[in-house]
Amino acid sequence: MNIHEFQAKQLFSQFNIPVPRGKAVASVEEAKAWAEELRSSVYVVKAQIHAGGRGKAGGVKLTKDRAQVETLARELLGKVLVTHQTGPEGRKVQRLLIEEGADIASELYVSLLVDRASGWPVFIASRAGGMEIEEVAAHSPEKILKAAIDPSSGYQAFHGRMLAFRLGLGKEVQNPFVQMLGHLYRLFMEKGATLIEINPLVITRDQKLIALDAKVTFDDNALYRNDDIKALRDLDEEDPLEVRASQYGLNYVKLDGEIGCMVNGAGLAMATMDAIKLAGSFPANFLDVGGGASKETVKQAFTILMSDSHVKGVFINIFGGIVRCERIAGGVIDAAKEVSIRVPLVVRLEGTNAEEARQMLAASGLNLVVVRTMWEGAQKIVSLIRR
Repeated sequence: MNIHEFQAKQLFSQFNIPVPRGKAVASVEEAKAWAEELRSSVYVVKAQIHAGGRGKAGGVKLTKDRAQVETLARELLGKVLVTHQTGPEGRKVQRLLIEEGADIASELYVSLLVDRASGWPVFIASRAGGMEIEEVAAHSPEKILKAAIDPSSGYQAFHGRMLAFRLGLGKEVQNPFVQMLGHLYRLFMEKGATLIEINPLVITRDQKLIALDAKVTFDDNALYRNDDIKALRDLDEEDPLEVRASQYGLNYVKLDGEIGCMVNGAGLAMATMDAIKLAGSFPANFLDVGGGASKETVKQAFTILMSDSHVKGVFINIFGGIVRCERIAGGVIDAAKEVSIRVPLVVRLEGTNAEEARQMLAASGLNLVVVRTMWEGAQKIVSLIRR
């Protein structure tokens, strides 16, 4: 789960990580009132969307004129920002973060994430702050520093001192830096984060550390442990179909293709998507109904597929192990009674009660094609949408 920058900075403050004074606003009037209260020498106005690259897209503005904050807020609120992470459709700006500027002497990069190879949390730091870290890693990998943390013993001061020394930090900021990394680690572990990123972490001219930017993502599977984090979810920043799918416990990710997929099991779902690509088309989604799918779950999944205007055909590929095939067939039949099937439909059912399920579909009167193998199904649905 992603959260906004202003929410991440609120969490930082709770864990004693220094951030600029700032406030999220949702209207021009709020922006004007906060600028009057803030009274800074420099004002920073930032669009709040769940995507990186806001600065390059014109979503971050600086001004020394307090009166101009109102103008900038009017310009940004309601604007659709298109960045390399939003896709061509962009994201509508519904909130702004207005905060004081900082007297910057130098910029660092700091992040904390899980290393998939070791399973340990790892700090990543660099002197190349304020830049796209992917570019730094690609062209100057020697500038990327790492410190892995053994979760059995947790973060220790020597981890921070090692990074501070390798970064060449001055004596005035070494201890605050070591302490700040400890606070970041505690936030990461207590709140079930998967990524914490500060880019840039600035050192001011009076030798203070400030997290000028903040990005935090969380493990969806850990949200049950932290109701305060779950409450930070912004449904306006998510695809409506993905939100609807999550309400029914469906694993759904919208993609850019034209063939909707309904599959049980992540591995089979990935294989199905590959088969569709090999057959000459592209999947419109990843949809795993899970091993314990019920008729209602399948019905909702089918309805979601039919709600995507980009879908030109649907391929249902089920292997009945834990889930029984007749449940899938029943869900499809029930959904078809409520949702018009406006596109070709190919169904492959194999496993528990597969023959019974095929008979149910044959007797349903639905306009569909039943196949025996995944490859046959992928070829068939592609040929049908090409007619």
